[in-house]
Amino acid sequence: MSEKFLALGLQPDLVKALDEMNFLQPTPIQEQTIPAALKGDNIVGRSATGTGKTLAYLLPILQKIDLESSAVQAVILAPTYELAMQISHQVQLVVQKAEMKITSLSLIGGANVTRQIEKLKKKPQIVIGSAGRINELQRKGKLKMQQVKFLVLDEVDRLLDDQNQESIEQVLKCIGKDCQHFLFSATIAAKTMKRASFVLNPTIVKLGDDLILQPQIENFYFITTFRDKIEVLRKLTKLFPVKRGLVFVNKMYDLGKTIENLTYNDIKVAALTGDADKLSRKKAIDDFTKGKVTLLLATDLAARGLDIPDIDYVINLDIPENEGIYLHRAGRTGRAGATGIAVSLVDSKEVTHFVEIGKKLNLQFVPKKMLNGKIVDFMVKPKHWK
Repeated sequence: MSEKFLALGLQPDLVKALDEMNFLQPTPIQEQTIPAALKGDNIVGRSATGTGKTLAYLLPILQKIDLESSAVQAVILAPTYELAMQISHQVQLVVQKAEMKITSLSLIGGANVTRQIEKLKKKPQIVIGSAGRINELQRKGKLKMQQVKFLVLDEVDRLLDDQNQESIEQVLKCIGKDCQHFLFSATIAAKTMKRASFVLNPTIVKLGDDLILQPQIENFYFITTFRDKIEVLRKLTKLFPVKRGLVFVNKMYDLGKTIENLTYNDIKVAALTGDADKLSRKKAIDDFTKGKVTLLLATDLAARGLDIPDIDYVINLDIPENEGIYLHRAGRTGRAGATGIAVSLVDSKEVTHFVEIGKKLNLQFVPKKMLNGKIVDFMVKPKHWK
């Protein structure tokens, strides 16, 4: 049994579950979060993607659930269907391994609301889902939140953006003021912190003074033109040993055009868009996870919260708007100590912006080019690079 997890104050049944899940030592975000959370502190945590944030808040909550009460005691909010389901799966797995009598339920928008109402009759102690559906069920009188003791905003920078803030505020009106809050994300902007003023005297867990990408991720770029980006992507997919590549585009229109071109050239590809229905999104993720397709194309909105193992390449077909988004994208590869490669296709008009991203993240982007059917280093930086 892991002495390090026990030293954080976790009870033996939870530590036993972690052992069975092969989590033998806590990550830095868990080391700093768990003791403070068990003490009752409100937590605002910022840590890179794939560093164990979910368990950092789940473990203290599971330990503090009142097993004698069948009321809803914890509400965990997520901005996407995939992230909510991943959290739900993690809750169920830990509870099963720890042999704890804790019940949970996912409440996602787009799912059959009648079935969700039926499942609420089983009295879940933890609910995980979207703010919109949770508010709907509360208004119908089917979800009682007066005894909620823990509220989690996972991907808080997204949950408190202009589109979602009103729904979150409605949830806050339904729970008590003495509720313990957990706010987590890979990036937390000043605007988000201002909107999170409802969190009183939080313990701030911020790993690194600056945005940091894991050192095992290599960052390459290719100078090309906007017109040729899809063709360059096609060639790179053949030249790089891509087993599972996540490709980011900024616009859905570009996504459709890219899929058409790649499919025509016999590259197996799926797409993930924010407006796709639940079944289409699930099929795209399953096909990608099982290796049925080589590339998964996605917008930033659609990819938020995805936790797909063994992504070996992240490719920026379009340059991200800022350094935080670059971090979110590149952090999809190189997880759990594995190596990964982030590749950016840069038009000469994007170079200045791309350089700024590198400076803010303290990254050295390595220039590459294709030569005689091989990928080689630029011996000197391209002439467009200033």
